[in-house]
Amino acid sequence: MHFGKDRIEVDRRLVEVGARVYLMINKPRGVVTTASDEKGRETVYAFLAADLPWLAPVGRLDKASEGLLLLTNDSEWAGKVLAPETHLDKTYHVQIGKVAGQALLDSMLCGVKTPEGHALRAKRARILRSGEKNSWLEVVLDEGKNRQIRRILDYLGVEVLRLVRVSIGPLQLGELAKGDVRPLSSAEMLAVDRVLGGRGSV
Repeated sequence: MHFGKDRIEVDRRLVEVGARVYLMINKPRGVVTTASDEKGRETVYAFLAADLPWLAPVGRLDKASEGLLLLTNDSEWAGKVLAPETHLDKTYHVQIGKVAGQALLDSMLCGVKTPEGHALRAKRARILRSGEKNSWLEVVLDEGKNRQIRRILDYLGVEVLRLVRVSIGPLQLGELAKGDVRPLSSAEMLAVDRVLGGRGSV
C-alpha cells in the first residue's frame, strides 16, 4: 500500500495524521461511484477492503462506463489531478455502433455545442480497429466535463456501445482485471507529481 504521513504539532504535542492512500480500480460496467445508491445498485466501495480509511473517487465514471478510476483520502492531490488547468490527459477506448471514418474523427476534434451552450471536443481521436458494423476508437480528453464523449457522439448521431478509460496522465490501467484494486506505486506517484508540477507526496 502506498501512503505518506505528515508530522503536525499543536502546542508542541504531536498529532498523528492518518495514512494517505492512493488506489486504482478497474471499475466494471454497471457499478456506480457513489458511496450508497438509492436504487440499490452495486458501488465501487463493494470492491474495497473493509479496513481502509474513507476514500473518495477522483472524478467519476458513469454507470455504463468502465475502466480506470482513482480513489484517495488526499483531497489536495485529488484536486490537482482534477484541476482544469493541469490538462491531465485521460484516454478512453470507445466502441461505437458504426464504421468510423475520418469525417467522424474530424467532427470530434472540431467539437460540438450542446443545447445548453457548452462546447465539447476531443483533444485527439483515432481509429483502433473496425468491423463490419462497428469501430473501436481511442479518444483523448484534457478536460473532464460530465459524460463528455457520450454527449459528443450522441450529438453526432453515433451510438456508444462500450466506453473504457484506459489511462489518466501517466497512470495506465494495464492488465488490472475488472473489479480488482491495487495501490499506486511510488514510481507512479512520482510520475503524476512530475506532470502536476511536483508536490512531494512520496
